[in-house]
Amino acid sequence: MKSLLYILLLVVVLSSCKTQNIMEEHKDDVRYQHVYSDSVFMYKPDYQYRIRKDDKITMSIWDHDDLSIGSLYGIYNSNEVYGKWVLVDANGQVTLPRIGNFAIGGMTVIEAKDSLAKLYGKWIVNPIIEVKVINKEINVLGEVKTPGKFVVDKDNNTIFDIVARAGDFDFYANKKCVKIIRQDGASVKMINIDLTHADNYLNRNIQVLPGDMVIVPSKKNKEFDKRISTIIPIVSSISALALMLGLVL
Repeated sequence: MKSLLYILLLVVVLSSCKTQNIMEEHKDDVRYQHVYSDSVFMYKPDYQYRIRKDDKITMSIWDHDDLSIGSLYGIYNSNEVYGKWVLVDANGQVTLPRIGNFAIGGMTVIEAKDSLAKLYGKWIVNPIIEVKVINKEINVLGEVKTPGKFVVDKDNNTIFDIVARAGDFDFYANKKCVKIIRQDGASVKMINIDLTHADNYLNRNIQVLPGDMVIVPSKKNKEFDKRISTIIPIVSSISALALMLGLVL
């Protein structure tokens, strides 16, 4: 009886995966030398988000709530909660007070602000304008504590920033194969990142852009651990029974 117990416990111990430390040093391990050959995933220090179809836009003009959409400057902050935004249509346009249709698709926020300042400058002296995209999102799926869709205000985010927003890795996260999926025009690109190595830190702590999807797969032993967890109570019962029999005998 004890032999059976020892065998089962040995299987559990041997099947347990080694803890994966983030940015662990691996000297002379050429298997994990990684070069990002796809320029889509190369770090872009000057990256700025470009407004696209189906984006939700707010526009605030200082001291002109009547012309604003979701004013940041008014006494009452009419934001996205109250539906104060306009949707970029399939043609990349939004309809704005007094201006009418405005082609905003493909612009950065700075370019949109400069263009609107010139247009509203016909009626307002030195207009102060703020433009915001309120649905810049990054999706995080898989083995993190709080997977979901996360709205980001800044354009320059890294993989560790996003994982932190998702509550950190879960116990069964496979940090050796974190995936980022990115839309690049008409094509979809994917990259695998090993976050257990400290070499080439800048390339590993890769830039994550609004619209990206981050997927953290699970380690192979997750399903085995689930199955073995149903065996442990049985083993405990057997060992308890063996102890009782030993006392009786």
